[in-house]
Amino acid sequence: MRLLLTLSILCFSLFDTAAQGTLPPLDKSPMDMSYYPYNFPLLKIQGKTTEPAIARVIYSRPQKNGRATFGGLIEYGKVWRLGANEATEIEFYKDVKINNSKVKKGRYTLYCIPAADKWTMIINKETDAWGSFGYDPKKDLLRVDIPVQKQNEITEEFVMAFEKTATGAMLIIAWDDVKLTLPLSF
Repeated sequence: MRLLLTLSILCFSLFDTAAQGTLPPLDKSPMDMSYYPYNFPLLKIQGKTTEPAIARVIYSRPQKNGRATFGGLIEYGKVWRLGANEATEIEFYKDVKINNSKVKKGRYTLYCIPAADKWTMIINKETDAWGSFGYDPKKDLLRVDIPVQKQNEITEEFVMAFEKTATGAMLIIAWDDVKLTLPLSF
């Protein structure tokens, strides 16, 4: 009985210590998620969906904070995780086409190689990666060059969102004075 009481006290004290542990600090680059169609989960629970979910992108949102981003913080000619922290993931809920290449339904990592005039967008089969440190070009499914569009207004926080088009959607990527659109057809 004494042993049982001692074990019980030990278990409760360990639980109490774990419960009082400190939480990790808030990340400076919060994670975000965009769906096509826009706001799909909310529309779904409200019974207002007019089309099924086609794609979702999960990414972390770095801030400009007065820094020189492209050609500075983000080096030209080097693989970038397309955000901060974990590598950006894109999931397709059905087969899509990017630049006339078929991409099967599934979850992928989205990388890019930025340059001043174009970015090479990369769909890679490896998932659950942090940054681009373990990037393996042998696992690339698709590479496509996208022209850089200059914006007059500065976008302070990195953002990715889908916009409907006549043939599917565009994945819009914007940060600082740069905007790109990756066309998806389905």
